[in-house]
Amino acid sequence: MTRRIVQLIRLRPEKANEYRTLHRAVPQPVLARLRACHIANYSIHLRGDLLIGCFDYLGDDFEADMARMAADEATQAWWYLTAPCQEPVADAAPGQWWAPTEQVFRME
Repeated sequence: MTRRIVQLIRLRPEKANEYRTLHRAVPQPVLARLRACHIANYSIHLRGDLLIGCFDYLGDDFEADMARMAADEATQAWWYLTAPCQEPVADAAPGQWWAPTEQVFRME
């Protein structure tokens, strides 16, 4: 079953142009890792200083796939570039980077 994931993080306003530039050329190994971790239809949207990440998770063990992604060297290098552009939203849980959202409606 497909699971739709939507998450929020704050974009540092002074890093907005850098973030846009980075995402014009996401490295192929990073995209390959996303696919290998059962992520599809991934997009990031910007509204004010909020980044909204949306993707479909097609796997059956989200935590294990996220751990595999976090262990990937190419992904770690990518996060090294993108992390300074972001900061957790104010109500994120301690240690949480992208904060989850609650789905209240979905049209099938």
